[in-house]
Amino acid sequence: MAALGWLFLALGLAGGAYTLAAARFAGRVLQRRPDPMPLSFPPVTILKPLYGVEPGLERALASVLNQQYPAPLQVVFGLHAADDPAQAIVAQLKNSFPGRDIAVVVDERRHGSNAKVSNLVNMMAAAKHDVLVLADSDIAVSGPYLKRVVAALDRPGAGAVSCLYAGVGMAGFWSGLAAMGVSYQFLPNAALGIGAGLAHPAMGSTIALTRGTLEAIGGFAAFAGYLADDFEIGRAVRAKGRTIAYPPLTVSHFMSERSLGALLGHELRWARTVRTIDPAGHWGSFITHALPLGLIGAILLDFAPVPCAVLAAILVARLSLKARIDHIVGVAAGPAWLLPVRDMLSFGIYVASLFGRRVEWRGSRLTVDRSGTMS
Repeated sequence: MAALGWLFLALGLAGGAYTLAAARFAGRVLQRRPDPMPLSFPPVTILKPLYGVEPGLERALASVLNQQYPAPLQVVFGLHAADDPAQAIVAQLKNSFPGRDIAVVVDERRHGSNAKVSNLVNMMAAAKHDVLVLADSDIAVSGPYLKRVVAALDRPGAGAVSCLYAGVGMAGFWSGLAAMGVSYQFLPNAALGIGAGLAHPAMGSTIALTRGTLEAIGGFAAFAGYLADDFEIGRAVRAKGRTIAYPPLTVSHFMSERSLGALLGHELRWARTVRTIDPAGHWGSFITHALPLGLIGAILLDFAPVPCAVLAAILVARLSLKARIDHIVGVAAGPAWLLPVRDMLSFGIYVASLFGRRVEWRGSRLTVDRSGTMS
């Protein structure tokens, strides 16, 4: 038992070192010098697939319409049903932005098990421009977002652009706890992977690419059967010998979980998806759960002085990462006292994700196979 305790304590200490490295890489990736602006900006179409009304939806959509961009800008909203309550939000926004080029596509056709991608397939008929920017409906942007995304797409060899994101709770305590998982677990882990050249993901927060690149990878229809459509789009772009570029900015992911069950269902779905598409990386992420590992070690060693000191050092590392991320993003996802609770919850979800392939998505129970497709 003592040997096992020291093993967990050593793993927790390694996780603490990883935590400090992730904080450093977050600064490197998100605070570096922006790409030079192009001499002329191309016209852009932004695609926003919608499904229902989430907390903060109007604010998130308005943030895109508020973008100041020195070239023609079109925004296409897509829905599967005319009675979708998001339709009313879109109507309000059209009245609030009378000068903006806004198209609304209502089309119930399905092209695969992924409803969002089916929506995108239907929306493409209304897209006017050759530069396309896809972003999920719960993503809010600010400042020179679109200019920086387009500038990053202009990098030599870039086939697509994606953006890291921080969590913002929009529906009370549970959504705030979910936001902390995004900001203090996902964001630094992704920044380290990108900064160290270990990962090159495309994320639903933003995927920008040209129409020619989209056609070369088979169009949106090629991804209509995948749960992690954003990841698969990025993988297809890289398979063509192109890179994914990441501008030095974060966007906001509005979290809407109103209960523990909703939080667990959402996070377990994505954890199992990651395990399916990147099993080695998912198993390797065991080391990122520094505080739970250290706590297990301290418990097995009866909270002796040395294990307690190591556990305290791990906690300091996690709090330092939180402070770093809050400084970079400009807002705290949650209070410091709640971080240990969030870390324990993340570890529990990670352990549960190692078993099973069933996920809950939009009220349906689905099975994700080894290729990442749903049934």
